[in-house]
Amino acid sequence: MKVIDKDRFWLKIIYIVSALVGLVVAFLILGPRPSGVEGALDVSSLPKVNAILNVATALLLLLGFALIKNKKRELHKKIMLSAFGTSTLFLVSYVIYHWFKSGPKIYTGEWSTIYFFILISHIVLAAGILPLAMITLYRGWNSQLSQHRRIARITLPLWLYVSATGVIVYLMLYGFQL
Repeated sequence: MKVIDKDRFWLKIIYIVSALVGLVVAFLILGPRPSGVEGALDVSSLPKVNAILNVATALLLLLGFALIKNKKRELHKKIMLSAFGTSTLFLVSYVIYHWFKSGPKIYTGEWSTIYFFILISHIVLAAGILPLAMITLYRGWNSQLSQHRRIARITLPLWLYVSATGVIVYLMLYGFQL
């Protein structure tokens, strides 16, 4: 298989996986659940777990950035794969939470405009992070370094924003209960 054909194949897989994950998440948030599922499992600790995973992801992303700036390519790869791993764990935890939760936590603070701006921008950008992160990892993994650098310049700040705003949303909803 030629490199271009291989790239097309894997990019299609990335887009399909991203679309399927997006549809699953949308269904879990907006769709109906079978009776008895809501509240069947105590998931009350998962928002805290999700916030911790977002903090870990942000720290790993910053460390990975520092490592590549210091030309420590192999350690950079490991750290960035770890960041993708913590993001994946976040997604699994998020899906479990939204499947079993018995209703959304309503924001009751005084800064509704700021909260909803952060929440909406977080949701919109989070939808785009999965394909961006996977393409960035794919390019780096296959040593397509110029393409990797080009997309990483977009992926990194957006991924950091999504991770940081995930923590901010948690803190605005639950306070400093870490």
